[in-house]
Amino acid sequence: MTSAEEGGGESTMTVIVAAVANLGIALAKAVAGVISGSSAMLSEAAHSVADTVTEVLLLTALKRSEKPADEDHPLGYGPERYIWAMLAAVATFVGGAVFSLYDGIHTLVAGEELGDPLVSYIVLAVAFVLEGFSLRTGLRQARGEAARVRAPFRLYLRHTPDTAVKAVVLEDSAALIGLVLAAGGLLGGQLTGSGAWDGVASVLIGLLLLVVAWVLGRSNAELLIGRPLPKTMRDRIRAELLDVEHIESVLELTTLVQGPREALVAAKIDFRDRSTAAQIEWACEAAELRLRSVFPAVTRVYLDPTPGFAQRRSEGLNPWP
Repeated sequence: MTSAEEGGGESTMTVIVAAVANLGIALAKAVAGVISGSSAMLSEAAHSVADTVTEVLLLTALKRSEKPADEDHPLGYGPERYIWAMLAAVATFVGGAVFSLYDGIHTLVAGEELGDPLVSYIVLAVAFVLEGFSLRTGLRQARGEAARVRAPFRLYLRHTPDTAVKAVVLEDSAALIGLVLAAGGLLGGQLTGSGAWDGVASVLIGLLLLVVAWVLGRSNAELLIGRPLPKTMRDRIRAELLDVEHIESVLELTTLVQGPREALVAAKIDFRDRSTAAQIEWACEAAELRLRSVFPAVTRVYLDPTPGFAQRRSEGLNPWP
């Protein structure tokens, strides 16, 4: 099994664990919200429903992006995961943030009758344990991937192209914070007899989901538009190419992230003028093998032999150094 297949399996398991946990939690929160009359609990139920829909969309993204390249899609289906992940971010916004904000504002304006909060406290405690387990699964994979690429965890989580794991970590973290806010709203209403506390908690949960939806949406938008490999990797790729015999300079380097473990490298290369056609061909083959061995995520390499003076002339410079 390749590292890409192993990573894809880990991502799928992480999303499945989160989906199962959120589905059970959503039902329990909805029942508790109806019994207690708590808008914060109903907001949390909407939060969990949105998370469940998100995980279903992420599973769809993972499965469809694994399809091999074909004649109609020669570069593969990797970017399709970001389309579905973008829809997941929209689901978080519409299904969670909008409902929570509306319900919280409605409670603040119209008020609410508080019921027995005991069931809600029990559900919140169980949900905290389940969400914590789901978050632990996501963090374990994310930390493992960060260690594999030798990157600090926060930097990896911020820039990782594996948006499925990023979504699980962010949503489960938001879920734990939301549970604390919901408990605070229930406690405040119980102590003061005012439903305003519950309304404020619901609004804060909505704002929290709004931030999560924005972060996930922005991350997927960047990858859909086209994001290059990090500068340190691009510098290393350029250096590796220059170390190949017969290559004199790298005139232009283009990289593109196509998936969590898929990247494309294209470059205009100035070969030695005395190199034969056969030597240039073997140099291109050696360069591709070298890049793939150093960077397993580089799955496609395209090198374009380009005279250095032609490149300088196209840039409006003196073609003769």
